[in-house]
Amino acid sequence: MDSDIVGIEQQGRIAVMTMQFRPYNLIGFDLLEALLAALGRIDHEKTGAIVLRSSLRHFSAGADIAMFEERAETGRKEAVVDLAGFMEKWEAFPIPIVAAINGVCLGGGFELALMCDYVVAASSAKIGSVEASLGLHPLMGGIQRQVQRAGALRAKEISILGRRYDPATLERWNLINLVVADDRLDAAALNIAEEIAHGPSVAHAATKRLVAVTVDEGVLAADRAMEDIQRPIWASEDLKIGLAAFHASGPGAAKFKGR
Repeated sequence: MDSDIVGIEQQGRIAVMTMQFRPYNLIGFDLLEALLAALGRIDHEKTGAIVLRSSLRHFSAGADIAMFEERAETGRKEAVVDLAGFMEKWEAFPIPIVAAINGVCLGGGFELALMCDYVVAASSAKIGSVEASLGLHPLMGGIQRQVQRAGALRAKEISILGRRYDPATLERWNLINLVVADDRLDAAALNIAEEIAHGPSVAHAATKRLVAVTVDEGVLAADRAMEDIQRPIWASEDLKIGLAAFHASGPGAAKFKGR
């Protein structure tokens, strides 16, 4: 069952999504279907942020290479899970997702983390795009997102050399938001998620959409899309709460309701 592969626990306004697909959370049909099914179980009214974590020794050791072996042997595109379809659904989800990386995070696991909205990594984690060792390159959007955040030169280095990097290096390269001690990983991810979850959820969803338009279509397209994307903010209860709190107590005093 999908819930056996990816569990969900509601902690206040945070949905903690835990990958538990033994032995190594390998990316393939089972895990990606379970992750999308888990998104489908999220209660939007009660959830302002999601934490994606692993209960296993590693966040994800990469892809299930049986898919690649079958495609290489048969030439069937269907042998490999619909990666582009997964990416589109995952990144379009309106609730911010915080990835908490532990252990090894390689190949598709790294790409999954790059699709999240905030990335926290344990200092001992080993992270990289190692597909070149199989005669491949990143297949789930890793190259594009590395170019976008770290620049073309670093993106080529990461994918062509196929090395494993320490999180501090990737933080400097703008691929990770925060590096913490191993024993602080879960707490740090939850703290970030808590801050997000108690913010104005309608505005946060609009921020995700506007960033996506900017990345996909450019600044001019985002400028033209702003009015439509921001329209739900003007109708939100949180805006009324924020303005009232500002007048009563100054900035930072609002207690948003997420609607």
